Amino acid sequence: MTALPDWLLETIKSYAPRSTGHHVAQILWQRGITTANALQAFLNPACYQPTGPGAFAPEIDWAVARLCASIEQKEQVTIWGDFDADGITATTVLYLGLGQFLAPEQLSYYIPDRLRESHGLNRPGIDHLAAQGTRLIVTCDTGSADLPEIIYAQSLGIEVIITDHHTLLPDRPPVVALINPRCLPPGHPLGNLSGVAVAYKLVEAMYAALPGRPQQPLTDLLDLVAVGLVADLVELTGDCRYLAQLGIRLLPQTKRLGLAKLLELCRARGHRPTDISHGIAPRINSMSRVYGDARILVEFFTSQDYKRVEAIARQIETANTGRKQIEQDIQAQVNWKLGGLDLATTSVIILSDPDWPAGILGLIAGKVARECGKPAILLAEDLQANPPLARGSARSVQGIDLYDLVRSQSHLLQSFGGHPLAAGLSLPLENLPLFTTAINQQLRQQLATHEISPPKRADLTLRVVDLGPELYEELRLLEPCGMGNPSPQLLLRNCRLVASSPDGRVWGKGRIPYIRTEFTIYDDSTSKGFAGVWWDHHPYELPAGSCDVLAKLNFDNYKQQVQLELLEIVSNEPVVAPQATVLDWRSGHQPPDPGVLVLDTCPTSWDEVYCWLRRSQSQNQPLALAYPAPDLEPQQIYQQLVGVAKFLSRTGKTVTKQQLQEKLQLSDRTLALGLETLATMGCHVIVTNDAIKITTPPTTSGQSQEFLAAVGEEIFRKKYFHQAPIDLFQMKFQLKATQ
Repeated sequence: MTALPDWLLETIKSYAPRSTGHHVAQILWQRGITTANALQAFLNPACYQPTGPGAFAPEIDWAVARLCASIEQKEQVTIWGDFDADGITATTVLYLGLGQFLAPEQLSYYIPDRLRESHGLNRPGIDHLAAQGTRLIVTCDTGSADLPEIIYAQSLGIEVIITDHHTLLPDRPPVVALINPRCLPPGHPLGNLSGVAVAYKLVEAMYAALPGRPQQPLTDLLDLVAVGLVADLVELTGDCRYLAQLGIRLLPQTKRLGLAKLLELCRARGHRPTDISHGIAPRINSMSRVYGDARILVEFFTSQDYKRVEAIARQIETANTGRKQIEQDIQAQVNWKLGGLDLATTSVIILSDPDWPAGILGLIAGKVARECGKPAILLAEDLQANPPLARGSARSVQGIDLYDLVRSQSHLLQSFGGHPLAAGLSLPLENLPLFTTAINQQLRQQLATHEISPPKRADLTLRVVDLGPELYEELRLLEPCGMGNPSPQLLLRNCRLVASSPDGRVWGKGRIPYIRTEFTIYDDSTSKGFAGVWWDHHPYELPAGSCDVLAKLNFDNYKQQVQLELLEIVSNEPVVAPQATVLDWRSGHQPPDPGVLVLDTCPTSWDEVYCWLRRSQSQNQPLALAYPAPDLEPQQIYQQLVGVAKFLSRTGKTVTKQQLQEKLQLSDRTLALGLETLATMGCHVIVTNDAIKITTPPTTSGQSQEFLAAVGEEIFRKKYFHQAPIDLFQMKFQLKATQ
């Protein structure tokens, strides 16, 4: 290993005094941080020299001049945003930033519905804005390639300013200004800005042009900028890293009620980028993925009405729970379809299904790409369109420019757009077989002529004795981590992994099961073990003997401790999954049998069934499906809930959650929605530990569509699992055992 200079070690130790500094020094040296100035600029944003908005001149000057004209002429200006986390935060930044200059009645925003309109400008939306009197549209995180829509807006007397970071057209569109980092030369410090950061630069330029107008500091927007930057997976280098560092420092003390509420929901302090990527961003994205319409999120991030923020937060959490459930179900179907592919001869994984919702597919495509090491395209078949279409999302792996790959087949597509690592597309369904063949052939040709370097396996080789809070504190100096600055991967050799519990099932919010194995890792460096977790894996999958592992060091917000997150077992003896026998007792009563594990509550997801499968395997017992068909409809359950509330308020009695769940056949989350519905009807609901007491009866009529929809979704899933043939269970269990 290269000898590290003393100044490097001493500087790092000044930021992490409890550590030696050697580990981060080694990583930074390997990543090209080899001068004192570069090191200080990396570690401390106060030492970084940011690039001003003038880098986008003359385009940004034209945008500022046009906005100033709108201010003077009192024109109606509309921000046209996007529905993902980057687009929502970008819309909010522009709405708050431009709101320092434009009167409230002059400024509005428009966000397309993900399920009805998809990304970008569209004619119906432009017609709506024209009818409202809009004279200027300022886009954010969208618009660069929407030439027909830009021309259409002009025909209605609406001018357009584009702020975006997506792929450009060959020729500049006829707009007032085009502010896009892709116009900058390669390697420019602003070259990796996401949509929210580009929007921030426009606001920064306005602050510089009209310094006497703003009432709020420009830096107050940086917490939103950090959320969008981290969520959009851009390269966190140069000004991207600088802006993210500043914003993450503001998050724990954010004055935004909405952001503070999201941090509360995901039990995070906001001091780490993973609080955004694992907690805040999925909740923002879930709104459009589940409901389509995400406009309410701008209100959520700008409102100072605590009750209104609380109400929207409940919708967000419900959407996030629904997104997780749908994602788990689709993931199981995708896994089965993958079993029918020859991955050895497949360069690009392309799967489609008429029952998949397009809004969820990007998440699952990303997981498939990571696990298989190949680009993945997942498509929802819209058989009602004329002609029938396939719409969905694509995700790539490092080294393969997916956008160029998809663009090579643009003659087969209806629309597409995105980044080198992510794209959205639609195409006539009849073109799908040809598209699949052509894009696989295209990538095979590229791979034959351009060698792709495999990703670096590990940044550090460590021992168990090296793990702990001191190392965690040192490695945090690398944050915010992401594209261009990945989280450090640790290699530990000749280790032993001991499971902490026999069952890997964990119940999340809304009673959605997920899998994780908690373990303790040991080696010969110390007699003490170190706690770890392995997500989406079961205890029986841990190797019995010695192995090498690839892992990361993380902080568990729930347990408030540093732990090892296992990424991959590099070498070990193959693990053979125990076999399971499945019995079908759903058609009627079966005699008790102590040698059989009985599932008598109807599941609502395949992962929930898999948990019972693992239990039957570990206990070496057959699994009997013995649950009845659901016998109630949403309206009946609602009436029963109201009846229970009247009875409890009249008699003064209490009921346990379990009793109420069994009577109404509801999950924890849906029951909670039901209790919230009763509260809106005038009931005084008191929940103490597991007891529920209702002291006043309903005083108003009305129904919660959110509650009825959640009940309907549960009933639909239960009917599916009651009717699913036993052969399907056997088939899925066999597939799961081979994963």
